[in-house]
Amino acid sequence: MQHWQSIEELQDIAADLPRFTDALTGLATRLGLDITPLTADHISLRCHQNATAERWRKGLLQSGTLLSENIINGRPICLFKLVEPIHVAHWQFSVVELPWPGEKRYPHEGWEHIEIVLPGDPATLNARAVALLSDEGLCQKGIAVKTSSPKGERERLPNPTLAVTDGTVTIKFHPWSIEDIVASEQL
Repeated sequence: MQHWQSIEELQDIAADLPRFTDALTGLATRLGLDITPLTADHISLRCHQNATAERWRKGLLQSGTLLSENIINGRPICLFKLVEPIHVAHWQFSVVELPWPGEKRYPHEGWEHIEIVLPGDPATLNARAVALLSDEGLCQKGIAVKTSSPKGERERLPNPTLAVTDGTVTIKFHPWSIEDIVASEQL
């Protein structure tokens, strides 16, 4: 296995990591979110073309293993477990989410979001996540909050999501780690 940053098919996302890190820490600051004590379990990409998704898939397979491949909300999403983690702020991500393009077009191809795990009752996820954010941050122009419940074909755990975005990067909150969700598919 190679280090992900040395793989030809992944050079665009290696170059995109500093932009993403700056944008993510900037969003957290705007929201009044102290990321230091929080556990983020994976990082996600976004792309517009199937060819880009296939190229990234090929590169990620050279730097890790395919943890899961599932259809979620009508499109393939792959999860990869990397040998060498991706460093963003104080976190080290060994799990990368690669969704194939859907109907929505994102303003940028590259790193798009991280997912923070807030263990506890799925029914109280939204309240627990919003409590971490400042009222002033949530009221800023350009900040959007969205709730959803994405579900894979074989998932057994309820997995509500609260996503906060500035249109450039997104911070998502879940009650379970992605590896717990994947393990639930095996039951």
